[in-house]
Amino acid sequence: MNEYGRKAKNASISELGLGNVAAAYWNLTPSQLVEDAITRGEGVLANTGALAVDTGEFTGRSPKDRFIVEDDITRDSVWWGNINIKFDSDKFDRLYNRITAYLSGKEVYVRDAYACSSEKYKMNIRVVSEHAYSSLFAYNMFLRPTNQQIENFTAEWTIICAPEFMATPEIDGTRQHNFAIMNFEKKILIIGGTGYTGEIKKGIFSALNFILPFQKNVLSMHCSANVGHDGDTAVFFGLSGTGKTTLSSDPNRRLIGDDEHGWDDDSVFNFEGGCYAKCIDLSQEKEPQIYDAIKFGALLENINFKADTSEVDFENSDKTENTRVSYPIYHIDNIQEGSIGNNPKNIFFLTCDAYGVLPPISKLTPGQAMYHFISGYTAKVAGTEAGITEPQTAFSACFGAPFMPLHPTKYAEMLGDKIAKNNVNVWLINTGWSGGEYGVGSRIKLSYTREMITAALTGQLEHVEYVNHEIFGLAMPTICPNVPLEILSPKNTWTDKESYDKKANKLAEAFVNNFKKFEENANEEIMAAAPRVAVSA
Repeated sequence: MNEYGRKAKNASISELGLGNVAAAYWNLTPSQLVEDAITRGEGVLANTGALAVDTGEFTGRSPKDRFIVEDDITRDSVWWGNINIKFDSDKFDRLYNRITAYLSGKEVYVRDAYACSSEKYKMNIRVVSEHAYSSLFAYNMFLRPTNQQIENFTAEWTIICAPEFMATPEIDGTRQHNFAIMNFEKKILIIGGTGYTGEIKKGIFSALNFILPFQKNVLSMHCSANVGHDGDTAVFFGLSGTGKTTLSSDPNRRLIGDDEHGWDDDSVFNFEGGCYAKCIDLSQEKEPQIYDAIKFGALLENINFKADTSEVDFENSDKTENTRVSYPIYHIDNIQEGSIGNNPKNIFFLTCDAYGVLPPISKLTPGQAMYHFISGYTAKVAGTEAGITEPQTAFSACFGAPFMPLHPTKYAEMLGDKIAKNNVNVWLINTGWSGGEYGVGSRIKLSYTREMITAALTGQLEHVEYVNHEIFGLAMPTICPNVPLEILSPKNTWTDKESYDKKANKLAEAFVNNFKKFEENANEEIMAAAPRVAVSA
């Protein structure tokens, strides 16, 4: 605890309009925050020592309630639409004043932190929250200044998080009572009506996804990254549920970070100081690093306990499939000092193909890399969301569309330039189904996926024979150490070959239809990488 702690003076946040709070607790330790959270009824301790909380009505992000203020900075640069939704600056000011008035007379927690492990791009952040657990999340997920740095800390961006404040749409201009709104001119993020902590981290990620590429010429990436014993960096792109956190947590490689990174001329660096992992079906056997990180100081969200115990039931999804844990990166032993690595030698695009169509591993040409990066494909599995009774395609440009304020081609062009300049190998990894779609086939074993990634990283796939997928044109290795040969070509795993062709054509058609909105900005090399299928009228 620094000089502030429980003796804090609210005058230090008066410039934010919060001079009338009852008390402001600055930079409390995890122990103090856990104690406060339990005392205030925000959570309980699990048997591992982790704090377990319920985030209330929202157990995930609400993309339709994320807004960006339209101003002179954003007006002509943000890719406006269903993802980046405009918000009026005057309405932002009124809503901001209503939030600060709401917090008047209440206790708040203030956390000084920063993003970007590279000193060149460091962003100081101040998080003001009404819940102790939100401050613990900020401690876990952002980078932690030293006590000396805090003495002279000046915030560049401010986050105000008030989960119990409910907006009134007719008054505030929101869609409903919850919201997350970024103001680039004032460098403020306001969050209300939702206790889901992911809104905090993804808000700053969205800000960096605008600032770094647009103003610093640094590629921001929704990816995990790790480093081998020889200093070789690997990057893993993928949407939620594809294995991004799991596959980057490799006991044989040092973790740079599990979710958000920047890539400049000579390095890949972590934006964060912690990990935010999905917990559903977590086990020590399958994911030992994540499992062992769930100890005192970690924050479990929306989990269930086994009956009459404080033992977490990781298989229970009664509250949500999106059970989560946040923990500081130092909860993992095998981490990269400084959270920075060299330019990558290998990039992996992860997809969970619930249709059983895509190969478990394939090598991409530069054109295919750009095509699949812009597409950002995965599939939602039946039963994971209300109303989904069979697999559904999901495309998210750059494997993170909800967090990308610029047009996807901006990020894709930067990635393409870096791949070419550094001669990077790009691989497409299917962590989904084989031998049939979901409900018929079976999910590819995690152990096989790890072996395929290891083979790619160690150069064992450099001199093997490849065959091209007849529809997607992907180069599939015919052999991979410690992996059954029959699963390397997905069609071979299907009993009914005709059914496979129909399903593959259907998925290819979905790719082509999705890409139509990007065609105008895509070059010939990218367009040539589209699946070879005639789109039905």
